[in-house]
Amino acid sequence: MDMLEQLIHIDTEILLAINGWHAPWADTLMWIISAKATWIPLYLLLIGLLVWRYRKPAPTAAKWLQKVPACVVMIVVIVLAVGVADFIASGILKDLVARPRPTRVPELEGVLHLVNGYRSGQYGFVSSHAANTMACALLFSLIWRKKIATCGLMLWVAANCYSRMYLGVHYPTDIIGGLVVGALVSMGAYYLLRAVGMLEKHCDVASALTNCMDCAENEVNHQSADS
Repeated sequence: MDMLEQLIHIDTEILLAINGWHAPWADTLMWIISAKATWIPLYLLLIGLLVWRYRKPAPTAAKWLQKVPACVVMIVVIVLAVGVADFIASGILKDLVARPRPTRVPELEGVLHLVNGYRSGQYGFVSSHAANTMACALLFSLIWRKKIATCGLMLWVAANCYSRMYLGVHYPTDIIGGLVVGALVSMGAYYLLRAVGMLEKHCDVASALTNCMDCAENEVNHQSADS
C-alpha cells in the first residue's frame, strides 16, 4: 500500500468511525446544525455587533471611505470573503479535483449511515461548509479581537464540520481543505481592511488563534479545578 492509498484508507476509516456512531437524536441535531438557514440568527447577531461597535467612519480610513461607516465596509468585506471562499470551494475545486463524496462511492453503499436519505452533490473536495464558516468566523475574530467570540465561533466551525462528516457527505480531508481555503481567504480580506484603514488597532492571525487556544485552555483548567 503506497502513501496515497494509506492516506485514503485512514481518511475513510475516520469518516466511518464518525458516521458509524449515530442515534436518532444525533441525526436530528446534526441535520439542524448542517442546515445553512439554522445560522441566520447568528449572522444577524454578528452584523448587529459590527454596527454597534463600528457605526462611525474609521478615523484612519482611506480618503474615499472617510464618510462611510466602518461597519458597512466590514460587513461587505465579510460577505465578499464568504462568497469568494464558496466560489473557490464549489465553483473551482470541486469540479477540478472531481473527488466523489463518500455517499457517491459504490464501495460505501450500504455501509454509510444516511440521514433522511441525504447524499448531497456529486463531488466533495473541498467542503464549502468548512470554507464558508471558517472565512466568516476567522475574519470576524480578527476584527473583533475578543477571546470569547473567537472561541465561540471556532466551536461553531467545528460543529458544522463534524456534522458534514456525521452525515457522510465529506471525508476529513475534504474538511481540512475547506478550512485552509476559508482561512486563506479570511486573511486576505483582513489585510485588505487594514490596507484601507478600517482598523485602528492591528492584530495578526496568530493573535486570533492564540485567543481561541487560551480560551479553550482556561475552560479545561476551570473544569479540572471543579473536579
